[in-house]
Formats: sequence, C-alpha cells, structure tokens
Amino acid sequence: MTSMPTPAPYVTPDAAAYWHAAAEGRLLLRRCDECATVIWYPRPFCPSCAGSSTSWVEAVGTGSVYSFTITRKGQGAYREAGPYVLAYVELDEGPRMLTNVVDCPVDGVRVGQRVTAVFHDTGQGTALPRFRPIGADEIPAVEIAAVETAVDEPAVGG
Repeated sequence: MTSMPTPAPYVTPDAAAYWHAAAEGRLLLRRCDECATVIWYPRPFCPSCAGSSTSWVEAVGTGSVYSFTITRKGQGAYREAGPYVLAYVELDEGPRMLTNVVDCPVDGVRVGQRVTAVFHDTGQGTALPRFRPIGADEIPAVEIAAVETAVDEPAVGG
C-alpha cells in the first residue's frame, strides 16, 4: 500500500459540477433524459442514444471491480507511486469508471470485489475519486462452482 499522488485534474465547464461534488466527497454522474442511460465520464451528451439532454444525479458510490492491473512503474506524477492498482469499477448505477483501488495490498484486489468511493484531496479545490474494498469480499462461491462445472464437462460432438 503506497501513497498515491493526487494531481489536480483539468476542469472543463462540462465537468465542473463533477469535480466540485468530488471535492465535497460526493460522486456525481450524468443520466440521459431521453433513454435513462447513466454516463461516466462526465459529458453533456449520451453515448447510447446521442441525446443532448442529460442531468446530474448523485451516485451511491459503490460498485465492483470489473477489471484491474497492477502498475509497478508509473509515469509523470505516478513515477514513484508503484506498485498501485489501476482498475475499471462497475458502479452500481451501471457505468464503468477508470480509477484506482486503494487502502489495500495490491495483491488483494480481485475481480468482482465490492468497493466504495473515497476522495483524495488534490489541494487545489478538487478531489480524485478512488475506491477501497468493502470488508473481506471474495468472488461468490456460485461463480466459482459454475466455472468448475464448465471445466469438468466433456466436449460435445468429439
């Protein structure tokens, strides 16, 4: 568990509300007013239906690790931070968010692991949303059993 740098993001007008909320410890997402798709990263249009009417909604701030990698040698502000986890977290509202998993050993992160948002202050009026594990979650036994069953079945038509 290393200390992560917290570089300040470039704040565009379309994403200003997102960064302001993050500085307050809240995770905001856009939702399409036409098809109800929840959107991340912050943008004023819907990537699903191309609708141009979106509204801000406050997210619960929880999700599951969808995919991750352990970065051992970063670049720029992250050069001395390794190893650290770069992950896609599938938010409970639906979209996947590129982020870091923090506050745990890098080798303890697992796909399917439940996580909750934490906000790291940049010192410049913004905060970076990252995620930490919730409890000692593991991949559900049902998923493990399904994989083992699939492996044990003989090939069909062989």
